[in-house]
Amino acid sequence: MSKVKYYFDPDTLSYRPIKATNKNRILNVLLFTLLSFFFGIVCLLILLNSDFLNTPSEVAQKRTIQNYELQFEILNKKLSQLETVVANVEERDNNIYRVYFEASPIPEEQRYAGFGGVNRYKDLEGYDNSELIINTTKRLDILTKQTVVQSRSLDEIESLATNKSELISAIPTIQPIKNKDLTRVASGFGYRIDPFTKKRRFHYGMDFTAKRGTPVYASGNGIVKRADNRSAGYGRHIRIDHGFGYVSLYAHLSKYNVRRGQKVKRGEIIGYVGNTGRSAGPHLHYEILKDKKKINPLNFYYGNLSPKEFEALLTQSKQENQSLD
Repeated sequence: MSKVKYYFDPDTLSYRPIKATNKNRILNVLLFTLLSFFFGIVCLLILLNSDFLNTPSEVAQKRTIQNYELQFEILNKKLSQLETVVANVEERDNNIYRVYFEASPIPEEQRYAGFGGVNRYKDLEGYDNSELIINTTKRLDILTKQTVVQSRSLDEIESLATNKSELISAIPTIQPIKNKDLTRVASGFGYRIDPFTKKRRFHYGMDFTAKRGTPVYASGNGIVKRADNRSAGYGRHIRIDHGFGYVSLYAHLSKYNVRRGQKVKRGEIIGYVGNTGRSAGPHLHYEILKDKKKINPLNFYYGNLSPKEFEALLTQSKQENQSLD
């Protein structure tokens, strides 16, 4: 039995029952139905976003996905750090290392080659987290490419550094006779008066006057290619192959201190001053060849001379006097 509602009638000073009309009944039913519907929708949304309606496997799967998303976020942070480090190495490689060793810088197009045009990540499309996965994979691929290119560049720099170290040791950079043993520089590179014909001819080396038996030193690291007197005019002489196209020649020696095929170091005694061959007096005739072309030895005396000593040597060598051979 439904409850009866009453209202107070001031005219009769009594309570009278409220009679519900059909219209009111319909409105009440509609209002109740509408509120129930909205309440049900809200409850359903709450349930769908909670784990109450999920099976244990669905709950585990959801947690796994959340864990993957977290791992991807951590991976992207690490990728950002690695990209910064690689960019710094690339900058130093192009602007310091390759400049120092006279190598051409690697263009940016070469470091990032292969990532334009074709969509290589099509298989990763169509998933809930496709954008995250594709961006991360692409960054990782680019970083791998940069690392490979940089690794090859550093291998090249290492090779250049090794060669440069060998080159520095091999270049004939010291005077073959010490200043304390030197009487004078008798003749330099250029046109001089021949001591035998008294005619002006080109002198392809430098003549160092010194007493017979004065030590002669190797001007750079190398291998003795000749130590004999079978070359016209040079008498007893030594030729050292320094590599990189450099050869040094020491002529008119009195005796040898090395033999053919022997490895020598810069500053090592290889022979002694003499007067053999086409020579007008005891002295050392010294030549340097680069790629089989004779060049001025004066340009290489920066290994054991002070600026003052070099200036004095330069002045003497420029005098167009008579040579000793």
